Amino acid sequence: MAGEDGQVIGCHTVEAWKEQLERGNESKKLMVIDFAASWCGPCRVIAPFLAELAKEFPHVTFLKLDVDELKSVAEEWAVEAMPTFLFLKEGKLVDKVVGAKKEKLRQTIAMHATAAA
Repeated sequence: MAGEDGQVIGCHTVEAWKEQLERGNESKKLMVIDFAASWCGPCRVIAPFLAELAKEFPHVTFLKLDVDELKSVAEEWAVEAMPTFLFLKEGKLVDKVVGAKKEKLRQTIAMHATAAA
C-alpha cells in the first residue's frame, strides 16, 4: 500500500483501516476519511471531487470507508450521516464536514494541510 499519494485509498477491512490509521499517526500527515455508502447519491456525486482533491493535496492521506462494510468503524467514530468527512491528525479528530459540500471540504483540507506543512 505504499505510494498512494494523490489517490483515495479504499479501506475494506477493519485491519486495513487500523493499518492506515497507524500509518497516519506515524507520518503526522493530515488524514481525510470519507465515510460513504454505495446507496448514497451525494456520496457518488462527491467521489470524483474527492479524487481531484487527492491530486491537489498529495501530502494529505485520503481514505474512503463504506459504512455498511465497516459498521463498527463508523459507529466507533459516531458517523450518522453520509457522506461524513473526518479530519484526523496523529489519530485525533481535528475537524468534521457532514454532507457533500465541495467548497467546505476544500477549505477545511487547505486549512489543516497548511497547518501541518
